[in-house]
Formats: sequence, structure tokens, C-alpha cells
Amino acid sequence: MLTNRNILLCVGGGIASYKAAALASKLVQAGASVQVAMTKNAQQFIGKTTFEALTRKPVYDDVFIEHDASKIAHIDLADEADLIVVAPATANLIAKLATGIADDFITTTILAAKCPVVVAPAMNVNMLEHPATVRNLDQLMADGVQVIAPGVGNLACGWVGKGRLPEPEDLVETIKGLFETKPLAGRHVLVSAGPTIERIDPVRYLTNDSSGKMGVALAEAARDFGATVTLVHGPIKGELPSGMTTVAIESGDEMLHEMLTRYAAQDLVIMAAAVADYRPTIQYTKKQKKIDGPLQIELEETTDILRTLGEQKTHQVLVGFAAETEQVEVHALKKLERKHADFIVANDVSRPEIGFSSDENQVTVFEKNGPARHYGQQLKTDLAKGLLEQFAEVLR
Repeated sequence: MLTNRNILLCVGGGIASYKAAALASKLVQAGASVQVAMTKNAQQFIGKTTFEALTRKPVYDDVFIEHDASKIAHIDLADEADLIVVAPATANLIAKLATGIADDFITTTILAAKCPVVVAPAMNVNMLEHPATVRNLDQLMADGVQVIAPGVGNLACGWVGKGRLPEPEDLVETIKGLFETKPLAGRHVLVSAGPTIERIDPVRYLTNDSSGKMGVALAEAARDFGATVTLVHGPIKGELPSGMTTVAIESGDEMLHEMLTRYAAQDLVIMAAAVADYRPTIQYTKKQKKIDGPLQIELEETTDILRTLGEQKTHQVLVGFAAETEQVEVHALKKLERKHADFIVANDVSRPEIGFSSDENQVTVFEKNGPARHYGQQLKTDLAKGLLEQFAEVLR
């Protein structure tokens, strides 16, 4: 899998630099052609000779020293690399990469690179969680850099917490995964997530308990499977996923507009959002004062987004969700036919352990032209990968 792959390993200056030597060795053993670049600080922890012995190639550490006068080294290596791995990535190196500073061999080379870049942070837990580092890592991810989450354990500084560089074996497996053929590579995927809000007046509204966790997990899985992803979402808590287009909406009409605007260009459309079925007939522009006695609010149906997409479907694979509290299979099968969907993912939201706000789910997928498939209780992030594999089979 890594045979003849050109990997540029960039070593930052931290105590975890010694692990980079083992990583270089294991990448070479896996068949990769490994070139190493080091910061000056990295050489305070481990020498160039170690990497030269492991890779049988010179180590680059100075942008003004050319090993071959006919080439500009930092441009040449950037052009040749199939992948750049920064391990360990110190807070200083991360800050430079996030802001585009190019003042040494590594930062200059990465700024010139067109290949994928992977960053593996390693530092004290307080440095890792500092707002500046968090902001810089968010910027790198927004720029398309893959950040490998550091491990938790005993740190060289004496603290115990997050900040350890993953073991070389784990890093190699992650790197191998980047060269795998991704099941949704080249595909366009549109996902909706979360609840919608239907206003009564400026301070009151109708909504539901959807957290958006399942939809976000599906969008992230589609991204990791190589798709170009757009996530249209209602009000959801937590950070939005990186590496995709995110579109915030409030009402069902706004979601309908955004979904239809993007619909024609999609290969796979997943309606995981819990769209309100009704809205107030009148939306007041001013807060309505409390009155004596009962209050009646007249409701009207909202537009059925899934059915609208089903009626306009041409080439798209269309997936809907059925959040039920009883007769799950009966309602799901009716919805599959009525909404002209290719799949309906059904779950029992009356069970708190797999309900709207839970991190886990258990579903049965009903397919228009195939048998039902059951997925046992598991993390929504894991379930999303299984669902995407099933949907990708139909696309293929």
C-alpha cells in the first residue's frame, strides 16, 4: 500500500522527536520512500545521522543549503511528495503553518506543497488546550490539513493528559488509510441535520428534540470517505465539522430552499434533519402578551422536504429517516413508498439510550430494492460509517 509512495516526514522540536525515528523506520519497512526534514530545535533532541541511517537519504534542515545545485530543494521535495507528515508537530510549528509563516525548510516546503498534509500534534496538555493552539488547529483543518488527535497519558513534563504523539505503529496505519481508495471519492453528498424552528413570534417557536448528532456523524463519515460534502443544519450544539460546506438555517422553508438549490449536483442526499411537520399560520412580528384563559394557535402543514426531493429525483440516491415511538417497521415501510426514497433509516426514539440526544443509536435500514438491514446499538460515529458503506454500494 505504501510501496513507492514518496513521504516527506517533517520532524518538529519536542521530546516526541525520538518517536519520529521509529516512524521513519516503519514507513521504510512498509515500502515507502521517506525523505526527512527537521527543524533546528528538533536536532536538540535527536540527530540527523539517525534519520539518514534509517532512510539512506540526506536530511534537510536549511532552506539555503542545496544538496543538488540543479534543484531548489524545498520546491523539488514539495513537488515529489505524495504526502507530508508533520510528527511531532509542536505548538510553534502549528502556529507557523496556520498563519502561512515560511521561515525555515519545513514551513517553506509545506507552503509550496500541493499534496495532502497530515499534522500530529505533541505537546503539554495546557499548551494543546490553549485558545491560540485550538484556533491554529481549527485553521489548519479548515485549510484541508488532516490533524491526528494526540493520545492521552503521561507527558514528559510530568503532567498527565492529552498531548502524547500516537505510537509509530498507529501513525503508519493512519497513513496507509490515506492511500486507500475511498468509497465516495469524487461523489457529492448533501446532508441535512438537526431540528428546524417555526416561529410564533420573535421569542417563541415550535421545534423538536433533535440534536443533529446523527446527521453530523453522517456528514463527517461522507467527508472521510472522500466525498465533497454540504451540511445543511438547523440549530445544533457543539462545533461544526471541518472539511465541508456548512449552511445554517432556521425554518423548514429555509431548509427546503437550501436543499433544492443544491439538489441537482448531488449523488447522495441524506435527510437526517427532523423537520417540523407544522408551523403557526400566523407569525407575529412582535412578542404576544399573555392573556387570561387558554391560548389557541392555528397550525398549518409545512412542506414535506423528503417527499419533494423524492418527486424531483433523477439520478440521486435519496435517504430519509423515520424517528418513531411505536410500530417502527410499519411506519418506515409506508414512508419509504410515500416519499419515493431509496432508503429509510428507522429508529425508536422512545428509548432514551438511542434517542435524539444520545451518542448512540440503533437502526433498521429499509431499502426500496433490497432486504432490511439491522444495525445494533453503537456510537453514532461508528454507525454512520456502516450506513455510508451501504449507501455507497448502491452508488457503485
